[in-house]
Amino acid sequence: MAEIWTMGEMLVEIMRDTVGASLGTSGVFKGPYASGAPAIFIDTVAKLGGTAGMIGSVGNDDFGECIVGKLQSDGVDCSNVIKSNELSTGCAFVTYFEDGSRKFIYHIANTAATLSRGLSKMPKDAKIFHIMGCSLTAEPNFGRRIIDTMNVFSLCGAKITFDPNIRPELMKDEKCMSRIQDVMEKTNIFMPGKSELLMLTNSKSIEEACEKCFSNYNMEMIVVKNGSSGSMIFTKDMKYSFGIYKVDPVDATGAGDSFDGAFLTSLIKGKSIEDCAKIASAAAALNTAEFGPMEGKISPASVSKMISEGGCI
Repeated sequence: MAEIWTMGEMLVEIMRDTVGASLGTSGVFKGPYASGAPAIFIDTVAKLGGTAGMIGSVGNDDFGECIVGKLQSDGVDCSNVIKSNELSTGCAFVTYFEDGSRKFIYHIANTAATLSRGLSKMPKDAKIFHIMGCSLTAEPNFGRRIIDTMNVFSLCGAKITFDPNIRPELMKDEKCMSRIQDVMEKTNIFMPGKSELLMLTNSKSIEEACEKCFSNYNMEMIVVKNGSSGSMIFTKDMKYSFGIYKVDPVDATGAGDSFDGAFLTSLIKGKSIEDCAKIASAAAALNTAEFGPMEGKISPASVSKMISEGGCI
């Protein structure tokens, strides 16, 4: 079985073709693009040579084929992806604004996106089970099934890694934060954005937030992503800081998910924290250089080339 797994929503993304276009007016959209934060994550793992498994669900329709076909072509094990004949594949519409912010309209409820019930057999070879906060908050029962699956992976010895990836559009259930806290208690590697870290820990500084996180016995590492300011990695006794690789950005959707996938793939291959951060930063940059959340030309060769050419700022 695969060494790195994730479970969550599988969507197609349909995107405005110009910055600043409202989702509520007539105009041109591009897509469908295979998407869903967990799917982007696991696709990056496979692109960089990791053994990758996806637990999820799609409709037995063209959008579902778009997602599964993309994942399988990049080497992801999709044997635990359900194809529903009753429900259609989930989708998201997105537009960008001049300040870099985004707005989403999600069609997840009453679609196949939240059908999956976990693995069909015990994950004996798994080393990592990665969870996205957007998956926990997409639908209450689905969030609880992800937690149940997390507990199975944890019992089998896999590390639990967590990116809160908070989407305000999905935070409609009053128990969302309770599910996030349940995952935090089991998390070994925490991978938040800076603002998410401060919000979830009710802290005024990154150092204060990390101190609170490390009070959790299971916590081993905190990887803080801070957009154009780079990343910081904390262990209980060390701190590392890294910049970003400069590219002409086309589409930032999925950059953080690709960062996670590249970092964790490198980590289980035994690379140093410094090398993991360089590879993750390069993968994130390559992701932003193409339109579409999984369309970045990420490979061991392209990542190595970007690192060797320098340009980290």
